[in-house]
Amino acid sequence: MPEPSFPRHHAIRYVQPLREGGSLPAVVETDTGGLQVVKFRGAGQGAKVLIAELIVGGLAEALSLPTPELSIVELSERFGRSEPDPEIQELLRRSHGVNVGMRYLDGAFNFDPLAAGDLISPELAARIVWFDSLVTNPDRTARNPNLMIWDRQPWLIDHGAALYVQHDWGSVDAARTRTPFPLVERHVLLGRASSIEVADEALAPLLTEEVIRTLVNSVPEELLDGDTGPVSLGDFPDAHAARERYATYLLERLAGRASFVEAAESARLRGAVTPAQRLRSRR
Repeated sequence: MPEPSFPRHHAIRYVQPLREGGSLPAVVETDTGGLQVVKFRGAGQGAKVLIAELIVGGLAEALSLPTPELSIVELSERFGRSEPDPEIQELLRRSHGVNVGMRYLDGAFNFDPLAAGDLISPELAARIVWFDSLVTNPDRTARNPNLMIWDRQPWLIDHGAALYVQHDWGSVDAARTRTPFPLVERHVLLGRASSIEVADEALAPLLTEEVIRTLVNSVPEELLDGDTGPVSLGDFPDAHAARERYATYLLERLAGRASFVEAAESARLRGAVTPAQRLRSRR
């Protein structure tokens, strides 16, 4: 299996804002990577969102789950000076240097379970449920599936909210690391999934310690230890310590995965035996 890596591109033109969520992403033209959907370091959610995007997206690639290729997109100090929108110009000014890009899927549309559910097999659905339980991704619900359909295939996007333990490392002990993922019952693909236990048998062996550490080490030091200090604002003395904490967390969660696998499988089976509720008109 190829080791995860992130190509680097330089932004040359701001094309179009995508005013979705708090990260204010945009379509950006790059010198060597074509069009990229870029999340900016200067957005209100900060660098931790970009770290989650890289680590979680990299894990998806390592598991051969369909996700657009990730990259590092660098913004020069001159980039964005001609933008007429002052909000965008200020965002770009705060984002000089390293940002995170994702291949732009031209013509892609949001996943609708009723219209495109047959494009996701039960096996793939189970693997995505397992994956989101591992990385504690809350953003795969019917309301916000973060799934795109492109070329008649599903694509996983927008993992900035995953790994939410990184926002409070001080409270993350061994017990919390190995807890089930409570939001799995809201997963948009849970009702379509086959056995989560079978998915676990297929996927867990792919995430070796070497794969995880290589991936975490691929996160740019500029995100982990930038101009404002370590990414966790005092949690770690330097980027090396930050990388070690992320890697240790993932390895320990993987080792204790029985709890989240059991919880996901139980939720799946409960959903399978729950009778459908009749919809009643209010008229």
